[in-house]
Amino acid sequence: MRVQYEDLLKKFQRILESRGFSAEHAEGAAAVFAKNSLDGVYSHGINRFPRVVSYLDKGEINAAAIATCESSMGTIERWNGHRGFGPLNAKLAMDRACELAKEHGAGVVALGNNNHWMRGGSYGWQAADAGCIGICWSNTMPNMPAWGGKDRRIGNNPIIMAVPRSNGKHAVIDCAVSQFSYGKIEEARLKGQNLPVPGGYDTSGNITTDPAEIEKTWRVLPMGYWKGSGISVALDLIATVLTNGNSVRKIGTFGDEVGLSQVMIAIDPGKFNSVEETDSIVDEILKDIKSSVPAAEGGEVFYPGELELKTREDNLKNGIPVIEEVWETLNSLEI
Repeated sequence: MRVQYEDLLKKFQRILESRGFSAEHAEGAAAVFAKNSLDGVYSHGINRFPRVVSYLDKGEINAAAIATCESSMGTIERWNGHRGFGPLNAKLAMDRACELAKEHGAGVVALGNNNHWMRGGSYGWQAADAGCIGICWSNTMPNMPAWGGKDRRIGNNPIIMAVPRSNGKHAVIDCAVSQFSYGKIEEARLKGQNLPVPGGYDTSGNITTDPAEIEKTWRVLPMGYWKGSGISVALDLIATVLTNGNSVRKIGTFGDEVGLSQVMIAIDPGKFNSVEETDSIVDEILKDIKSSVPAAEGGEVFYPGELELKTREDNLKNGIPVIEEVWETLNSLEI
């Protein structure tokens, strides 16, 4: 079955309001999940929403815990998420970073003690929709070995970069710093497929493309090997220093992946360029990339974010695909 975006958004909003969210905050949080679904990221949209609601029902997330600013100095602010609803807090933090950027040219919000923000790309698209360059990242629980190590000491800390275009066809890269996410490894195993490139180590200590072997060791590869490992460490260091919050190591002592440290950066290119100048620069670069000779016959080279835009266009026109069982679960959550 397929459901129109506005219908899904309103359903999410009603469910969140019934759990104690104000109308404004319910709409903001619901939009994150609805837009993730619209872009085809169902794992962090409609399919994940019931589980998040269950956390609310069990009291693991406090709907009344909204991120607050604890200190401010010009273009940078430090916020405390109070372990509230991660996607809402992250959205509010990026909103503020964009406000600071519009005023000063750049804005930084260091958000500590927040919960999982779901799809990090949401906040890159959010910044770009506001006409800003967006850069953001989050640390995680320890789920990846540092380069040269066996035990999991670092996070596959996702980082997002977004560049705006006035037509809304922004360039957005959203990636963890592991070669493959845990979800992609599991998906490949369930499909009986090998990974296209090595993604971790087998039980003999050899690099492998076999997802089942990687799941036995959980020694996933950082992207770019030692480079990805170093980037992971740097992102954790910067986020923890700016927030004075929890590091990957400390998050690993909590039992659950909570209390994360996140950084939202927004830059307003309008302080230097006209909208037309920025569009011209971005269009020229992306046009050159699109003119690449495809490696596979009949293939096509996509710029970051282009596939999401294609999915969004289809889902806006035809409705968002929804598994009937998930829809029934959503109906049962309306109280």
